[in-house]
Amino acid sequence: MWLKSCCVHVSLQGLVLGVYEKEGEEGGPHLTEAATGFDLSLSGKLSELLKISGPALKKGKSRMFYGIHKDFSCVAVVGLGKKTTGVCGAENWDTSKENIREAVSAGCRLLQDLEVNHVEVDGCGDAQSAAEGALLGLFQYDQLKSKKTTRVAAQLHGSTDLIGWEKGVMYAEGQNLARLLMEAPANFITPTAFANAIEEKLAPHAERVRINKRFAWIEEQQMGAFLSVSKGSEEPSVFLEVHYNGSPDSTQAPLLLVGKGITFDSGGISLKPSSSMDAMRADMGGAATVCASIVTAAALKLPVNIIGLAPLCENMPSGKATKPGDVVIARNGKTIQVDNTDAEGRLILADALCYGQTFNPRAIVNVATLTASFLLYSRCNGCSYSDWLWNQLHKASVVTGDRVWRMPLFQHYTRQVTDSQLADLNNVGKHSRSGGACTAAAFLKEFVTAPHWAHLDIAGVMSNKDEIPYMRKGMSGRPTRTLVELAAGLAHHG
Repeated sequence: MWLKSCCVHVSLQGLVLGVYEKEGEEGGPHLTEAATGFDLSLSGKLSELLKISGPALKKGKSRMFYGIHKDFSCVAVVGLGKKTTGVCGAENWDTSKENIREAVSAGCRLLQDLEVNHVEVDGCGDAQSAAEGALLGLFQYDQLKSKKTTRVAAQLHGSTDLIGWEKGVMYAEGQNLARLLMEAPANFITPTAFANAIEEKLAPHAERVRINKRFAWIEEQQMGAFLSVSKGSEEPSVFLEVHYNGSPDSTQAPLLLVGKGITFDSGGISLKPSSSMDAMRADMGGAATVCASIVTAAALKLPVNIIGLAPLCENMPSGKATKPGDVVIARNGKTIQVDNTDAEGRLILADALCYGQTFNPRAIVNVATLTASFLLYSRCNGCSYSDWLWNQLHKASVVTGDRVWRMPLFQHYTRQVTDSQLADLNNVGKHSRSGGACTAAAFLKEFVTAPHWAHLDIAGVMSNKDEIPYMRKGMSGRPTRTLVELAAGLAHHG
């Protein structure tokens, strides 16, 4: 019987094919072009099996067939939803791309569970999205486990869009790099280890990339806000600076990406609850996504200049740690009253933003797991006073499915952080639990003078539970692909 389980061996090859929901009550399944070709090679056997094996496949569902083709021991047929879908204004994403990612991921994971180690994937009319679904779905962090997940090599089947497939592979590998860094335990990914990992990833692109790993330089730059966060830790802080020069015009103003790099966040003296504190190994998600996006841009050889900044440190409690009520001085001379040492991300970003503007960037995007007071798990929340930049970000997020959501940047929030008893600014504001994501953005705005700046708070999408069906549970690596898509948009149309 084709539908029952079979013995698997390491030499098994699998195939993932797509099928659309049928239009109307009559007629059989609507196969993709690649699935149609496969079906013809079997004299219609696939179509017949789909008709007799159960109800029509719904979006994201799959059905497995064994032994129907000499080259493929297992064939997973996956539901793509309706063929007529596209960009959905209500959902703020391209539904067809999301459906392809979800379906292909489901098929690939099903084959991976059967220990199939080579899979050919139907491009489903959008090879880039198919590649993203395959590689994002197959990723699982098991580096420190004795028993490893089956490693699956995925390649395009039945399509000539190899360029789109390879682009999708690079987009997904970039996001998987961010996931790898975010999942790793904090004793493995220290600030120094993080910087070394990114340097290693960028080594093949040395002709276009310059990397600076700075230590004592942080003090020379008088980054008092950054230094105040790292004081309690025994791990040395690192200021990672990456220059990707992809534009043929060396004078082109760069896109500046700044990522929060707290490799472990205990909260400092304002200690976090112990429950789920282990997840704070991923509090460097901003730095991980920023650096991974530059690795991807370099792999794609995007014709754009990008500078990435990642202030890297731990936030730990000790006799040397910053105390609530202390006042620190940022690089631009502004004084900050630190009323909550667990609101540390904005402090390290403040100094990084001040420094980054010395490069006269065309646009600035900072990315951070900043606040838990406004967690909306299906999207990346953000603020910007630049309509042009926000539109670029929004357009990129529709393509990738990350979905950015713009929050207000009212003067009301600025007053919350500038009304400080002891200093120019307060790091949490008068009402620390009210509109925290907006007050955090208002705080960062005090350190930005550039005309085009956006802040992305990714705390709500740091990990994936079941929000994104084409990825397993764990750290998400979002919004790496959106940052790459933003850079690509600026390169080609900006």
